Amino acid sequence: MTTIYLVRHAEAEGNLYRIAQGQHESALTDRGRRQVLALERRFADVPVDAVYSSDLYRTRATAAAVCGPKHLPLRLCPGLREICVGDWEGRTWGDIARRTPEAMADFGSRMDRWSIPGAETPAEVLARVRSAVEDIARANPGKTLALFSHGYAIRLLLADLQGISLRDTGTKSPTGDNTAVSLLEWDGTRLRAVWQNDSSHLRTPEYLAGETSVRRAYALEPGLWFRPLAGPDAAERLAAAWAAVGDPGPVPAASLTLEGLLDEEPAGLLHMAPETGRILLAYIRPDLRRRGLGIQLLGQAVQHARARGGEELSAAHPGGAPGEAYLRACGFAPRGEAEEGRTLWRKFIGFRPLAEEGR
Repeated sequence: MTTIYLVRHAEAEGNLYRIAQGQHESALTDRGRRQVLALERRFADVPVDAVYSSDLYRTRATAAAVCGPKHLPLRLCPGLREICVGDWEGRTWGDIARRTPEAMADFGSRMDRWSIPGAETPAEVLARVRSAVEDIARANPGKTLALFSHGYAIRLLLADLQGISLRDTGTKSPTGDNTAVSLLEWDGTRLRAVWQNDSSHLRTPEYLAGETSVRRAYALEPGLWFRPLAGPDAAERLAAAWAAVGDPGPVPAASLTLEGLLDEEPAGLLHMAPETGRILLAYIRPDLRRRGLGIQLLGQAVQHARARGGEELSAAHPGGAPGEAYLRACGFAPRGEAEEGRTLWRKFIGFRPLAEEGR
């Protein structure tokens, strides 16, 4: 009997920032790196003979929890990749829900009829992932394996192993948490699920001690969509947001100002210099705060800075002002004084070497 631990990757940027990832590359979040450590603790006493992973960064980084401490090579398998979602990749779920609401609904609830140009169909993904898992099992008879894949791909496979059709997968087979573990067995001819989507390692005191107040969206909750701030009142609206956060004087110049909208309602502004990674303003309307929207502004800052080769974001903030808690919760750390009365906060946004993930 071949034993297979099937593991979803740790929390990645798209999960937190509400951006469709698919086969688009994204880094792990700060929470994701803590999940890697929790996974390492879970597998510390579990014998594993071989580790396989999708070739995308977020799964490779998560697999370091097992292959690193056990000194096993990481074997890459593109067949374990997430579904390719075509031109949805890299777009916010808010934008996707606004432009293609029916397809968005089908993606989560009616996999049997979801199809968009340039994307794989769920049926194609299921066939690809199941074939990859069975091929790996055949190559490792009698061994214990750890396989690292993605939420949608794993969901399709687990549903299929339970006899759930693509039509009913959306209602009868939920997506597991990031780093959720499922146990499969292969007897040489048949693959079966023993148990699924266990994330008990994320409920330990060691893990929970690092949790922050940043709210996470659930499932396919859309969130914001973004557009450049424009119109005859653009400067006035930017100045009003600048004044609302308590900054005196004129608004500093910057090359990018984005407006975030919830449905069609203006919700916030991001004002930054993407060429240097400097965030000058990240503003959410007071009545929409504490809903997980502010972190989506950060997601846009990451995307725009990284597209220009940047590996760091920075922000200057008055000491003790309310936004300090937001910066800490978003993974920024103080790095000296930027100017009189202001602390310089920095956040690394590059892709870390795999051996450093979770460290």
